[in-house]
Amino acid sequence: MTASAPRIDTTRAHPARVYDWLLGGKDNYPVDEAVGVKLPGQARDAARQNREFMHRAVAWLARQGVDQYLDIGSGIPTEPNLHRIAQRVVPSARVVYTDNDPLVLRHAQELLAGSPEGATDYLMGDVREPEVILEHARSVLDFDRPVALSLIALLHFITDDQDPYGIVARLVAALPSGSHLVLTNASSDWRPDLAAQVVAEYERAGIRLAFRTREQVARFFDGLELVAPGLVAVTDWSRGDDVPEPEESGIYGAVARIP
Repeated sequence: MTASAPRIDTTRAHPARVYDWLLGGKDNYPVDEAVGVKLPGQARDAARQNREFMHRAVAWLARQGVDQYLDIGSGIPTEPNLHRIAQRVVPSARVVYTDNDPLVLRHAQELLAGSPEGATDYLMGDVREPEVILEHARSVLDFDRPVALSLIALLHFITDDQDPYGIVARLVAALPSGSHLVLTNASSDWRPDLAAQVVAEYERAGIRLAFRTREQVARFFDGLELVAPGLVAVTDWSRGDDVPEPEESGIYGAVARIP
């Protein structure tokens, strides 16, 4: 874990803090709330749906015996965190969190409080520098064994000019066979009008968004083996019989195995 946090800029909104506000959290500033209140109500639903997808996907992975996780774009801790989900099933699971918001670093101790048998670690890093993240992750995780790479609600903040497909490909290429990619990306396929409103509000705050079509999101999984039910709305992914009918969603999500 990095020793000290850089200064937090409270004059500009940050995606992790806007996301925290959308989830009903308290670790955000007026500048972040100012973005959130202008978004359509479905934005709060989308944030919650992303979290619920992560919970289901990680629980499924843990039940398959996956005990190593690299979570990039972890965000401000919201219980239950990824390591809580994984370590409920596999107490010895090891998790590395990464985010580029200095405020997340202030909560790193909460992120690091895992089970006695397992291990958690935190790196202040940016997905646009994948080699830096991978170097740190190798000091905690065993890259000779499968690792689950989590990119939840992250890639729609990486625009095409920042090479999102190349970034994901480099991260995936570093992982051994039997690893998994867990990924979500917002889309305008369902409600183009609402998507345009969300993109515009974020852009006014200096945050660029990249909503992608299903075909564009599918490119992130090229060469991988999609786990059933494949690439679907996050609300449709692996729901149990006791879960109510899925809600409308504007987010695609999937889990895929690295052959």
